[in-house]
Amino acid sequence: MPISFLYKTQLNLPIPYYSSALKQIISMASISSPHLSPPTHIHSMENPPFSLIQSCKSMDQLKQIHSQTIKTGIICNPIIQNKIFVCCCAQEFGDMDYARQLFDAIAEPTVFHWNTMFKGYSRIDCPKLGVSMYLQMLKRDVKPDCYTYPFLMKGFTRDIALQYGKGLHCHVVKYGLDSNVFVQNALINKYSLCGLIDTARGIFDMSSKNEVVTWNAMISGYNRIKQYDKTRRLFYEMEKKEVLPSTVTLVSVLSACSKLKDLECGKLVHKYVSDHIVESNLIVENALIDMYASCGEMTVALRIFESMKRKDVISWTAIVTGFVNMGQLDIARKHFDQMPERDHVSWTCMIDGYLQVNCFKEALILFRQMQTSNVKPDEFTMVSILTACAQLGALELGEWVKAYIDKNKVKDDAYVANALIDMYFKCGNVIKAQDLFNDMSQRDKFTWTAMIVGLAINGYGEAALDMFSQMLKASVIPDEITYIGVLCACTHTGMVDEGRKFFASMITQHGIEPNVTHYGCLVDLLGRAGHVKEAHEVIKNMPMKPNSIVWGSLLGACRIHKDADMAEMAAKQILELEPANGAVYVILCNIYAACNKWDNWRELRKDMMDRGIKKIPGCSLIEMNGVVHEFVAGDQSHPQIKDIYLKLDEMTSDLKFSGYSPDTSEVFLDIGEEDKESALYQHSEKLAIAFGLISSENGSTIRIVKNLRMCVDCHQMAKLVSKVYEREVIVRDRTRFHHFRYGSCSCKDYW
Repeated sequence: MPISFLYKTQLNLPIPYYSSALKQIISMASISSPHLSPPTHIHSMENPPFSLIQSCKSMDQLKQIHSQTIKTGIICNPIIQNKIFVCCCAQEFGDMDYARQLFDAIAEPTVFHWNTMFKGYSRIDCPKLGVSMYLQMLKRDVKPDCYTYPFLMKGFTRDIALQYGKGLHCHVVKYGLDSNVFVQNALINKYSLCGLIDTARGIFDMSSKNEVVTWNAMISGYNRIKQYDKTRRLFYEMEKKEVLPSTVTLVSVLSACSKLKDLECGKLVHKYVSDHIVESNLIVENALIDMYASCGEMTVALRIFESMKRKDVISWTAIVTGFVNMGQLDIARKHFDQMPERDHVSWTCMIDGYLQVNCFKEALILFRQMQTSNVKPDEFTMVSILTACAQLGALELGEWVKAYIDKNKVKDDAYVANALIDMYFKCGNVIKAQDLFNDMSQRDKFTWTAMIVGLAINGYGEAALDMFSQMLKASVIPDEITYIGVLCACTHTGMVDEGRKFFASMITQHGIEPNVTHYGCLVDLLGRAGHVKEAHEVIKNMPMKPNSIVWGSLLGACRIHKDADMAEMAAKQILELEPANGAVYVILCNIYAACNKWDNWRELRKDMMDRGIKKIPGCSLIEMNGVVHEFVAGDQSHPQIKDIYLKLDEMTSDLKFSGYSPDTSEVFLDIGEEDKESALYQHSEKLAIAFGLISSENGSTIRIVKNLRMCVDCHQMAKLVSKVYEREVIVRDRTRFHHFRYGSCSCKDYW
């Protein structure tokens, strides 16, 4: 508010009334800080103490000044009255309760006083109180002016804007303020906040478009709802109108360019800074670094970074994020370690970098370092850590994360809840995932999808399809990921007819065109059920080129049903796409062995050796007391390896009494039967199970994550372990979960 306006405004309040109304305030001001000395020259009241009020640093000081002005009588000066009142409302330390007492002592407040109160309530994010006062103002026949609505609507949340926005717009028109540029900008911001971007654009189009602030309001609106392409187009239109952008404009447009990865537009914005048309600052420089980093131009981003006179944590984080997104994790970590200070965003960025390259243990180590640095994680950090727990099958650590979220009141929205559901499912704890889902007050599309996919991969196909029906009844529209879960549910339970119907309905009922993943699911469904030729027909009639995953589904079906000829064809297709795919050679060798095609088997083995193709080593993870232990086939590196092998000998002996006999059908090494059994004996999941038995209490669940498909022999052994030792054993292999209980598996031997 201009100072000249303050001088023109008068309270016209009699001193006796004023003194009476403020008796309690004076008393409070006098005793609020008995040990606080009044500001210097407080008793020198010959001249109005404007500078004293302006230099106030706290409400205690302001109250003492106020008290002294009343005692000395200069409070009668309306300029002094207004300055104290404005200070309460506008300053960061201002107290709106105190301001309200001052306001209530005014017999006939002018629109200036009402506007100042609106501004104060917006400052402290209490828009409802602002609206309530606005209604009181109208009842007292005080006419709003061009400052009323900008001040009032500045603090609006989305809900408040939706509730009162249109009514206030009607008042704007009623009082003839709809052509005022400040009011127009406030309305544009308000409608953008509500998501009513077309209405905001309508107001913008009717404006004069002479002020850069108006353009900024519209550009920010498009950014807020992630319509970055429209932000870019509006910027080009702004250039044609020859409206000079401000730093706010440049930052908003650079943000859009970053999201769009539009280097050309970003360079155009940069030119305004490099040509000194618009003065640069730290925020603009950070936005430039972010834009160039997002577009993969790390050389330019680094050049700007290194030339900066002052850098903050955002500058450093932008550089780290750029290298993370480029996959250059070592360089990202180097800059991360050099950061003078780190906030939760920079820590989360580096943690996400490790997640992107599947270094989940490293992500957890970094999270522990974050905790020792006393940096409080936010909901995005928690989701990243839950993702790491999910991938490692680290249920204990995941439970700790949930307890941390509850204890520290980390924002627990659907985003976090969905990550928790995913973590529970990927750790094999179906019951806790269902309980969490049932307790959720708000569910989105991703919540339902997480439930459907989670139930499907854990072998609860019918429950997954029932969940899909509930989703449709709740009027939640499924997307392509949801249908992947639905088709997986049909695949893992062998429901072929239902799978065909769902595949057709995604097109007819929801207009979702199947992508290559959906076709892969259909091929897998048909192939596993023995319809190998029909699965091949689906591949031949696909509207897009099949990838190695689709052909891999067919190859897997050939393994189950011992179709060597079809397997050769599928393997050939995969190797054309991925010549170094060792898993294909292994599966084909197993199929040849199962079909007694030993000449083909030997020829393929020779080809593998000539090409230097090696079988991917099996690796199993098991969490024990919050620590993730890793085993590979034939492992000798674990600190407890002697005890593990002793337990494995004991376990093998116990299981043989219960009918265990090694199944060497999938061992394709050219060695004797005894050596084949020895190779099976050292499989990584067997070592993990033995470790679990010696490291956990009787009756507790053993959870294992394996990087490859579980072999037939390990599957049979795990079933017997669950029976003989009365333990539930949960193994998550490359394709699904196996819940072993009382000697049987949830997959019903269908994997």
